[in-house]
Amino acid sequence: MPLSPRPKYTPALRGRRVLITGAARGIGAGIADLLTAHGARVALAGLEPELLAEVARRNNAPWRECDVSDPDAVDRAVEELVTELGGLDVVIANAGLAKQLPIIGGQPDVMEAHLRVNTLGVFYTLRATGPHISHPSGYAMATSSLGGAVHVPLLGAYSASKAAVEAIGNTLRQEIKPSGAKVGVAYYSELETDMTSRGFATTAGKKLTGGGTVSGVAPIEAGLRALERGIARRSRRITAPAWVGPVVPLRHVAQRVVELKPLPHLVESLEIARTEQVEYTTEQPK
Repeated sequence: MPLSPRPKYTPALRGRRVLITGAARGIGAGIADLLTAHGARVALAGLEPELLAEVARRNNAPWRECDVSDPDAVDRAVEELVTELGGLDVVIANAGLAKQLPIIGGQPDVMEAHLRVNTLGVFYTLRATGPHISHPSGYAMATSSLGGAVHVPLLGAYSASKAAVEAIGNTLRQEIKPSGAKVGVAYYSELETDMTSRGFATTAGKKLTGGGTVSGVAPIEAGLRALERGIARRSRRITAPAWVGPVVPLRHVAQRVVELKPLPHLVESLEIARTEQVEYTTEQPK
């Protein structure tokens, strides 16, 4: 069931023109529903056209099927959607994927796919939308991850790609400052989304964690509420669940804690991951 909007944020969100990538499901679809409930006007881009069309239908939103790793496709989708919205105030660069990868013996194409979608996809999205949000009420949100700040085995490709997203967001914040626009970076731990459930459902992942996740799964509501508040305030940092907030600036301490944690099945899980055939959390164009 969609979340009810918190009325205190409605004045800052009503009438805002928002473009969301990765909007077919999960956080992207959820924040589209929530912003629409506040009176914002959303436009959607992503893969999985049947799911995307349904999100668009219930939000009366324009949409485009778009592979964010294709810069020409991103440019076209952005120009068309911004035209349909009549301008742009907010962009949420949310599209992403995940797949396990051991550094030794891992497949190069898995690393490359993470960088194409998670990193270059955010760059292409912000590059195309940046001119449109470069005004005093403009806001861009780049989706990084707690995994971009604190790193664990099997997630090397995902963590590397999300660390780069943080760098892109922090750089854009400075470059766009003269226009009055602001930039935020979002950091989530494991939320109750398809990405989390699919990403940790591998044989290697279950062996490494004992059948769970790294830090436990939080309700998707935690991420959506953080986004709702962060977009309304044009925050520089968005974190969910709440405990992630202090971890991000203390990442070096957190990294040491993670490295000291015993992982009795690490070697076996890495051996499994080198040969296990698993899919990306979002199916990619061939």
